[in-house]
Amino acid sequence: MPVDLDTVAMILEEVAAEEVLPRFRKLRDHEVRAKEGGELVTVADLAAEAQIERRLRDLLPGSRVVGEEAVAEDPGLLDLLESEDDWIWVVDPIDGTGNFAGGTPVFAVMAGLVRRGETAAAWIHDPVGGRTATAERGAGAWLNGRRLKLAAPPPFEDLRGTLHAGTFAPPAMVRQVQARRARVGAIKSLRCAGWEYLRLATGEMQFSLFTRLKPWDHVPGALIYREAGGLARTLDGAPYGARSHRAPGLLLAPDEASWQWLHDTLFGDPAPDRT
Repeated sequence: MPVDLDTVAMILEEVAAEEVLPRFRKLRDHEVRAKEGGELVTVADLAAEAQIERRLRDLLPGSRVVGEEAVAEDPGLLDLLESEDDWIWVVDPIDGTGNFAGGTPVFAVMAGLVRRGETAAAWIHDPVGGRTATAERGAGAWLNGRRLKLAAPPPFEDLRGTLHAGTFAPPAMVRQVQARRARVGAIKSLRCAGWEYLRLATGEMQFSLFTRLKPWDHVPGALIYREAGGLARTLDGAPYGARSHRAPGLLLAPDEASWQWLHDTLFGDPAPDRT
């Protein structure tokens, strides 16, 4: 690992304290706007990403940064993830901007460090709750110094999780998932991928389906969840990676049997019986 986990965590925590929290519930109308596609961006997103990018580049000279707001201005930056040589930082300055702009304290500051498409390390910081989850590939996941380790999963019928198949999913997939959501233990989304991954990694819920795979939403959380013991696979069964952003969906589950049952229940034809 070319960087220290705690040093990067400190950078995200300091930027959140300096650029994000002081603006929470204090944004003026002109400090919030809609990007192409209708998603919101605020002055806090832009300021935080600029500072995170500068500090991470300084920490790891020669590294490159793929940030959500930079990609919104220059989509070609996503091609950096195809590099075979560079260390790439994937940064989400405020995950859950809609919540942040609306005054809901459910948002996160996230980063992942990638090389050759593989995530080497990951960070999710919850500024309001003061929680920071970290992970290093092959070395485990941690939340505020406590090792994260998933418990044995419950029976299939007791699995609980979120189904994110709406605006950005193909219409046919939306219809299929909505028709079958009652067959799995679907619970309400928090509208913040970082918080969904924290719920997964701490065992608060057991599964999640995502149909929009922007790398800054999933690169950090997928590694943290895997290092806690879970599975993160695209819908064709391939392991999730930083280059998976064109895949039709991502399904996360605590073990092989649960993943397969969820996949078959949501997408099999016909859906299998719970037993």
